[in-house]
Amino acid sequence: MLPRPVRRIAGALLVLAAVSVLVFAATEAAPGDAATARLGPGADAAQVAGLRAELGLDRPAPVRYLDWLGHAVRGDFGVSYASGRPVADVVADRLGNSLVLGVAALAVLVPLAVGLGLWTGLRAGRRGDRLVSGTALGLAAVPEFVTGAVLMLVFAAGLGWLPAVSLLGAGQGPLDQPAVLVLPVLTLVSVCLAQNLRLVRAGVAEAARSEAVEAARLNGVPERRVALRLVLPAGLGPAVPMLARSATYLLGGALVAESLFGYPGLAALLVDATASRDVPVVQAVALLGAALAVTANLAADLAVPLLDPVQRHPR
Repeated sequence: MLPRPVRRIAGALLVLAAVSVLVFAATEAAPGDAATARLGPGADAAQVAGLRAELGLDRPAPVRYLDWLGHAVRGDFGVSYASGRPVADVVADRLGNSLVLGVAALAVLVPLAVGLGLWTGLRAGRRGDRLVSGTALGLAAVPEFVTGAVLMLVFAAGLGWLPAVSLLGAGQGPLDQPAVLVLPVLTLVSVCLAQNLRLVRAGVAEAARSEAVEAARLNGVPERRVALRLVLPAGLGPAVPMLARSATYLLGGALVAESLFGYPGLAALLVDATASRDVPVVQAVALLGAALAVTANLAADLAVPLLDPVQRHPR
């Protein structure tokens, strides 16, 4: 039998292959094609037929799919119908913005979820646990756009500390104006915190009751060392898949936050491309989003056994 990591990687590649078929089929099923999109509604049938032949759209769909996939794996998604620029360049601009926003949100989310989850898990059922868990659940119960609107109202319109929108000037990136990241990051963290915190808390609470932890305490191991060396690694196991899903959401473009704050990221690009029927851009963004999701879940799947001593050292 193949080693477990090899099986997981092979499974991830099969999932990506299946997603590529679905993405291509979905865009093929949409009304119109590249020829009608380029020529516009006023073109006659002869012009459309000529351009279709020139672009190779008169070939069978399986042949066109293999040709598209062969170019896609090399990073060549063709040319945007809307801008005339290479799709790779269009996506790269927005991908960088989404990655900066996602990494910034993760840099806040992960320490908060792990730190608060460890603290509440070691105090399960006490007043502090109920206060922190209740507050996190309350934040999660509020729709994302409402949280963002309240933050905008308080910190932008009311106090004037932060910009209300996250628009970037020509040639500028989000790191040139770090203030534009603050409100979107806070909005995204409020959405993802509760689930991650509660999973860490549940894992920590269960690990804290294990025989290994009890034995370490009876042998006089300092509580801080018990918490960090024994309880936390075991408690993180159940939370890793959820953290991976949060990372996929944050890194792949958070639609509501990007739309609410006018942030020029990947999700906003997908909405614009769909509205303008820019099929090459839609295909590229959809496939890239799937690749991010599969990669994040694969990394989580491979990381869980490293955190669990039982799976790391099977008998």
